[in-house]
Amino acid sequence: MTRKLGTILPALLAARGVEMVFGIPGVHTVEMYRGLPESGIRHITPRHEQGAGFMADGYARAAGKPGVCFIISGPGMTNIMTAMGQAYGDSIPMLVISTVINRDRMGKGEGWLHEMQRQSDTVSGVAAFSRTVLSPDELEPALDAAFAVFTSARPRPVHIEIPVDVLEMELTPRAAAPQVAPAPEPSAASLDAALVALEGAHRPVILAGGGAQGADVVALAEALDAPVVMTTNGRGLLPPDHPLAVPFSPSLPEVRAMIAGADVALALGTEFGSTDYDFNEDGGFVLPGTLIRVDLDPGQVAHGANDRTVIGLLGEAGATAARLIRGLTPRKGDGAARAAQGCAALDAFTAAMQSDFRLLGQIRDRLPGARIVGDSTQIVYTGNSGFAAAQPGGYFNSATGFGTLGYGLPAAIGAALADGGPAVAITGDGGLQFCLGELTSAVEAQARVIMLLHDNQGYGEIRSYMEGRDIPTIGVDILTPDLCAIVAACGWQVIRAAETGFAQALEQAAEAETPVMIYLDEVTRRSL
Repeated sequence: MTRKLGTILPALLAARGVEMVFGIPGVHTVEMYRGLPESGIRHITPRHEQGAGFMADGYARAAGKPGVCFIISGPGMTNIMTAMGQAYGDSIPMLVISTVINRDRMGKGEGWLHEMQRQSDTVSGVAAFSRTVLSPDELEPALDAAFAVFTSARPRPVHIEIPVDVLEMELTPRAAAPQVAPAPEPSAASLDAALVALEGAHRPVILAGGGAQGADVVALAEALDAPVVMTTNGRGLLPPDHPLAVPFSPSLPEVRAMIAGADVALALGTEFGSTDYDFNEDGGFVLPGTLIRVDLDPGQVAHGANDRTVIGLLGEAGATAARLIRGLTPRKGDGAARAAQGCAALDAFTAAMQSDFRLLGQIRDRLPGARIVGDSTQIVYTGNSGFAAAQPGGYFNSATGFGTLGYGLPAAIGAALADGGPAVAITGDGGLQFCLGELTSAVEAQARVIMLLHDNQGYGEIRSYMEGRDIPTIGVDILTPDLCAIVAACGWQVIRAAETGFAQALEQAAEAETPVMIYLDEVTRRSL
């Protein structure tokens, strides 16, 4: 049936497995909404396009499928680019479909509403690609290319822009169902080379990033008897009590020493980013002589780290692990003892950091199955150093890669909507003020979100950073309003941990029927 492009768009998305979109309707995007009711796709309205992007990010991590956004051109695109940057850095699949002004007006700079010069070029820095659909018959190929990125390449945001006049043109959709592009598989030669190196290894170690998921990766670690160092986005691959689990940052001396003592390192879905491997930027991360890299990104597979020779396997980590297992002879060595060497990092943390670990541990243990979603805040920085998540995808935050603020709450909303929640957002008073509008979004969407608000009266992490470098603490002691009153006015239940105790606060929050904020002042935080 021939229909307007904007009417058909939701159906094309639904055919590709999309169940939810995030966006704020605007005069340029209203045609995209015409076909939403019959598509069965649920629409969530954030209060800012940055919030839409962060919700899509959290949704994608929890649902295992791309988060999708409908965005107006111009200011809508500039607003969402921050969220796209975070997703780009963390390899999160996100599809941003925006409008752009009419084709005959593009590039002229005549001051049309929402006009943005070279919008596609501007967005391309935070997207796997950005494509302009200049005629109706270009839409489905553009969607095919986007979903091919999500299934067969390193997943990252994709931007598709549609001129307003094209949205109102007619299209007869293809009769055939969309095809899923398969992930690449490593060559036989690269598999053989990796197997030779692994069979000859006496002290192998696995470095697991966000791209390392699934039971086959765990089985490979057990077959190799190899400690598994999990980056922030890799946490939960192995449960906390697994003898090979090392849920500590490879920026820590104890973990680095264990890695340096290995003879073969198998890197699965990790880019060796500095926020995981060299947080203090001291250049102290050292790899053993042989490095095997498994990644969907040819650019990652092609080069080593620390100038080491690399055996590159282009493919998805789980599927590649399954193929490696078939060629390996299981062994039993000192893997657990070496993992314990890395986990000794816990003993070196300060008393303040230990209290943060206890706090995170209580959330994990008292709210089983809940995802812990963090902003760039002190508790989260501590957690990134060595918090053991209970399950894959059970702990993620924006204090890696792009390093945004205002991520925690909207990303937790997206995660909770993906799987029913609860999702626990950890944020500070500074970070929350980036996204106050999303408080009402959570209530409106009936998202099961528990927000832990750590109030240290300003930008506490930066304050500490400045103090440690003898820099005047300018701009960090900001005016903080009565956030409890604001949150309550938006329809949230508010619990003060100082009055109930933290454990009791978690129990009350778990039973609530509305979004809940647990207010944590600095004194109470330090007492845990």
